[in-house]
Amino acid sequence: MIEKFKTLFFVKCSLISLYLALTIPLPFISIEKFKIPSIIIFALGLYLIINITSDYVETCNNKISYKSSFISRFLGKKNWEISWKDIKLIKSLPTSQGSKVYYFNTFQGDNFLVPQRVENFEKFLLIVSSNTGISIDEISYISPLWTYKLLTLLSVLMIIGELFAFLN
Repeated sequence: MIEKFKTLFFVKCSLISLYLALTIPLPFISIEKFKIPSIIIFALGLYLIINITSDYVETCNNKISYKSSFISRFLGKKNWEISWKDIKLIKSLPTSQGSKVYYFNTFQGDNFLVPQRVENFEKFLLIVSSNTGISIDEISYISPLWTYKLLTLLSVLMIIGELFAFLN
């Protein structure tokens, strides 16, 4: 059975709301001859940020696949696919912020980043464990979920403040 795991809702919301908070004022404060181009660039940027946050993971009985959008691939992110039987172990590496990232290490010596920002993460980890036999007890989200919620809240407050300042 094929299971699809989309990018975590709060990650998408935080990135999109931050983009909006930082760019909504630009078309309004630009000089008259740049109003139309700034609106077009704003819309294009919004399309791009929505597009690059639409990557997802697919699992089935035989393999795990990471699927990225055309824009993500154009910007350097690659699709990948690993057969479950090719995964030797999951290794962890510390990040500079103090958390950990995890990699699928294959018998061929390849490393693929374990997606840590997907919805139904616990279910995803159970599928990984049941298909590889590897313990997933230590694996968690790369950042606590409250950080994405806080960023979304702060971005929304910025947007409200910008609208209030513009309307007064």
